Formats: sequence, C-alpha cells, structure tokens
Amino acid sequence: MSLDDPASQHRLSTSLEMLKIQQDEGSSAPNGIDAHAHEESSHVDGPSSSQHLLATPRIREGLGFRPPSGISTPQYSSRAVGKPSSPLPDPNGLGWPAKSTHLRLNATNEERAEREKKLSAAVRTILECIGEDPDREGLLKTPDRYAKALLWMTRGYEERLADIINDAVFEEDHDEMVLVRDIDISSLCEHHLVPFTGKIAIAYIPNKLVLGLSKLARIAEVFSRRLQVQERLTKQVALAVQEAIHPRGVAVVMEATHMCMTMRGVQKPGAVTVTSCMLGCFRTQQKTREEFLTLIKGR
Repeated sequence: MSLDDPASQHRLSTSLEMLKIQQDEGSSAPNGIDAHAHEESSHVDGPSSSQHLLATPRIREGLGFRPPSGISTPQYSSRAVGKPSSPLPDPNGLGWPAKSTHLRLNATNEERAEREKKLSAAVRTILECIGEDPDREGLLKTPDRYAKALLWMTRGYEERLADIINDAVFEEDHDEMVLVRDIDISSLCEHHLVPFTGKIAIAYIPNKLVLGLSKLARIAEVFSRRLQVQERLTKQVALAVQEAIHPRGVAVVMEATHMCMTMRGVQKPGAVTVTSCMLGCFRTQQKTREEFLTLIKGR
C-alpha cells in the first residue's frame, strides 16, 4: 500500500482516530471493568455483543413485546399433570371467567341494584365528557337505559355451561357429521366496546353421544354475550362442545363484520372477518375438514 495514495492516507488517518478514541474510552472506563471488554460491548458486530445485549434487560413496547393481556384460551390438547382433563379452567362451569365474573354470578338483588346504579353514574359521566347535557329531556333516562342494556348484552358472564346444556346429551349410535350453520351472533368487541355481528357454523362427529341441536346455538350465545375478540370466541365455542360430549372432532367457523372497522378507524364497510377452530379429526383428517367446509358453503 502506497502512502502517496490519497485513499490510503484517508484510511490510515481514520484508523489512527479510531485507535485514539478506543484508548480514551479504555482510560475512562470504571474501575473493575476491563477496557477491552468495554470496547467490545460498544460494537454491535463484536462476537460478544449478542451475549451482552441478551444479558441487558430492555423495556420493549409495541407489537411482539407486549405482556399478556389476560388469561388466554388454552389449546384443547394441553393437559396438566395431576389435574382434571377439562380444558375449561373454571370449577364453576363458567368457562374462562374474568376477574369479577364470580362476583356478578353470585350477586344478591341488592348488589345487582348497586352495580346498575354505579354503571348508570358512569354513563352519565361519559355523556358529560363528550359535551352533552345528561339532564336534557332526550338523555334524562339514557344512563339507566344503557346500564340495563349493557348488563343484558353481557349476560353471558352470569350463565353456566352446565345450566345451558342441562340434560340435553343423548346416547345415539350416529358416527356422521352433525352441522348447524348460519347461527346469528352478535357480541361486543373488547377493544372498543362496539358490536360485531355475523354467523357461526358448528359441526362435530359424535362419539356415542349427541347434543341437542339448540344447545349448539346456546353455547355460542353464552360466549358471545361477553366482551370478546372473534378469534377467542371461535375457539371457546369449539372447546365447550368438545368438553360437553367428547366427540371425535369439532369444527367451528365464524364470519363477522366489526363496527370498530367500519364506523371508525379504517372505515371499510363490507369487510368480513373469518375465523376457524378445528379439533380432533377435523384437524388431523383433510377429507373430513373439506367435507365440513363444503357443507357450510352450500346454500
């Protein structure tokens, strides 16, 4: 390499400047910390940089780094050692209860009235915050009306699966698919508290037991009358049917339109969200799954 070359001179000058910076950092490093190690940790490309970054705790926010927002719906295949095989994590039969679900389920009449009064006061506060007058004629009884309506729309928190299914489980030597489709569903999006509506199809292949047809719709109704996301609602319905009669397989497909996507945000009317959950033979056997998908598309 010739030093007369301007490029070579520039590279040499840059190298000397970097060496001086490293020496300055080494001399200013805290006592007890090796200067060479300190220098390596400051370079991303160094061989020990990945270990250093992994050892350093970081607070990361946003998609992919958020902590869990609550108890998620478990996979049906998961089994805890020494515990019952039921995938419904609730001894009271509520199926994935929220923090205060048991309080609402076991509330006395006085406690129910107090809850409704508290909710009505909260709605009045909302009206004031959006710039309305809760005392004008049209809104005078709105807080009470909405409190009653919201408690009705979330009545699924007060219903047990055992009570819904009751004794509508029958022994029957039928081993072909049972399908109920086009079940109307409406629920409240837990992110914005606005409705999403659509249809759900539920199918299962019996294993010596069949379920009353109306109970499939009632199971879907129980879980839809809670604050939901469509993905979880679909899986909860499938797991509840699986737990009720232990069939060879369960398949659930739901199509819905979300108001949080049509009347706010991206405002895309007509957009339809489709979710599915396949358990047992519907997951493992392609022909069974295809038969189900063909049947729900036929009109």
